[in-house]
Amino acid sequence: MKKLTEKVHHEEKGQHEVVWVRQADVKASQAPMVDDARTIKTKLPIVYSERYGVRFAGLEKLHPFDAAKGQHIQKFLLDDLVLESGNFYEPTELSKEELQRVHTRKYLRSLNWSFNVACIAEVPPLVFVPNCYVQRGYLRPMRFQAAGSILAGKLALDHGWAINLGGGFHHCCASRGGGFCPYADITLMLVRLFEQEPHRVRRAMIVDLDAHQGNGHERDFAGNEFVYILDMYNAFIYPRDHVAKLSIRCAVELKHRTEDAYYLRQLRRCLSQSLADFQPDIVVYNAGTDVLKGDPLGNLDITAEGVIERDYMVFQTFRSRGIPIVMLLSGGYLKSSARVIAGSIVNLKRSLLL
Repeated sequence: MKKLTEKVHHEEKGQHEVVWVRQADVKASQAPMVDDARTIKTKLPIVYSERYGVRFAGLEKLHPFDAAKGQHIQKFLLDDLVLESGNFYEPTELSKEELQRVHTRKYLRSLNWSFNVACIAEVPPLVFVPNCYVQRGYLRPMRFQAAGSILAGKLALDHGWAINLGGGFHHCCASRGGGFCPYADITLMLVRLFEQEPHRVRRAMIVDLDAHQGNGHERDFAGNEFVYILDMYNAFIYPRDHVAKLSIRCAVELKHRTEDAYYLRQLRRCLSQSLADFQPDIVVYNAGTDVLKGDPLGNLDITAEGVIERDYMVFQTFRSRGIPIVMLLSGGYLKSSARVIAGSIVNLKRSLLL
């Protein structure tokens, strides 16, 4: 991936950036907000937009992915943490020019054909839907979610942590999508940070704990010594990308029905090994909940308590060392995933890791 590596470090910076938060805005957001009832409300580095929701006349129900997962999590957080919607950051949709910083023009043009998008989204009837509706109902929400990941990356540098209630499209690389992932938001985020924050971000670590192998970012950062990839995944499910595996610096290939004890023990070992091998300036945590027991695609047996312990372990490891961490939601195909994710975020907050 030599061209992408050069792009990360040498691309011209003259284009207008629409998803960055100005430093003045960051400082303003750190000040408490006071309403008429004198209630103090602090803006949290959590990114969400109502535009994240995927909708195309009910066809989204043909895929097990919960198209409204971010919305459900937001509602849980508003209740559990006694927040208001204004406590979250909202991204601006990515432009074609911004996508082209990573994606090839050929790939982006291919998304103008509903057949190609249907293959990526794994919803065959989309073939018969006019592309204008596919753009509006599926690709536009995904551009908002990808923008949310980029914004969360910047916020993590300023706050020490950030969470995007979406994103984590780890099967998409610069030249192709797949597995419901049309845009390479992890690569887009890191490319942007390398370009725009060269004094704060020179080395990045990706901790991918989705049940599926993160073959998209692995292909994008092949041979890049500045990006370290830790990936724990079920080796017997999609995508089984053996070429992409060569980019993983610390890998654990799990078997079907792996349970909490073994999973958490391997994670603890990998985190320790990874930090011994590599010192990152930022960590991208792809926190898929398709590891949950009963998930129709992950085929692992991790409990809700196991996921909450997993997230705590990851955040505690990096937050205790002062390393910024940005969490993306990635996969999770049970209706209960939203409740588990919200519960985990609440636990992190109450554990003073957020």
